[in-house]
Order: sequence, then structure tokens, then C-alpha cells
Amino acid sequence: MSLSEVRKSAEQRMGKSIETLKVNLSKIRTGRAHAGILDHVLVEYYGSPVPVSQVANVNLVDARTLSVQVWEKNMAGPVEKAIRESDLGLNPISMGDNIRVPMPALTEERRRDLTKVVRTEGEDAKVAVRNLRRDANDTLKKMVKEKEISEDEERRTQDEIQKLTDKHVAEIDKLVAQKEAEIMTV
Repeated sequence: MSLSEVRKSAEQRMGKSIETLKVNLSKIRTGRAHAGILDHVLVEYYGSPVPVSQVANVNLVDARTLSVQVWEKNMAGPVEKAIRESDLGLNPISMGDNIRVPMPALTEERRRDLTKVVRTEGEDAKVAVRNLRRDANDTLKKMVKEKEISEDEERRTQDEIQKLTDKHVAEIDKLVAQKEAEIMTV
């Protein structure tokens, strides 16, 4: 493994940590409706669990209401049940093959709880990035020990990896701050 491969691998894996954080933050409900909120809700479809988006169209009616239009009439009941039993705390209303999902307004206490969840997600992402930095530095130490690279090259590459880590941690902080602001906006 060369120095550029170590750097590139660390950067790619840190990028994946950021992407995972974005996905996790998108699942946190803010009181505003968005079609992606039902992405991780699974419904039983002919014996296999599938996301709601694979059995229905999910659209925004207004800022606080989703419309779920099932493709098969017999799926309306299971989709409504899956949404109701999900961890999102939503109460869907069935109207034939169309299901309306109103988003209840968040209380101040619930908003504070959600900001704590967001901070925890951010901290987990930072820990993942720091672990990747440690792994890359361990790889560099092995390379020095096996005399594949010099100590100067190791030090230079460690500095570059630290700069990558700092950049990714700053991006995580920015994402967490944006999500907190979104949650606290009434």
C-alpha cells in the first residue's frame, strides 16, 4: 500500500461517515413534512418487507401533510398499519386507496430531545472519523516499521490525514448545527 492509497482510503471512508450521518439526520422528524420521512418504514408486501415508497407514491400535500397513494387497493390497510406502528409517532388517516399523514407540531420539550439525538448522531460520526484517522496512522506506523517509507514521509502524511479529519469534523459540526436550527424553527 502506498502513501496516496492510505490517504485516499481514509478520505473515502471519512466521506462515507458523512453520508451515513446525512441519512441518519434525514430520518429525524422536524415537524415539517417531507417525502423521505417514510423511507425506512417497511410494509409487508406478499411476504417480504419493503419500503413504503415501493408500494405507493408519497407526496407532499402541504407543509404539514403527506399523501400516500397506494398502487394496489388491498395494500392501503398494511401501509397505514406500518406507518402507525413505526417509531415516527404518526397517525395516518385512510381514505380508500389514499392515506393522509398529518405531521403533528413538535412541543418545545420534544424539540430539545430531538436536538440531543442530533448531537449524539454527530458525536458518533466524529468518533467514526477519528477511528479512521487512527487506522490510517497505524498503517503508516507499520509502513515505517517495515521500512517501506521514511519517518519524514510518515509525519507529512499524518499531518495531511489530520487536516482531512479536521475538515470532516467541521463538516459534521455544520450538518448538526443546520439540523438543530431546522428542529428548533417553529
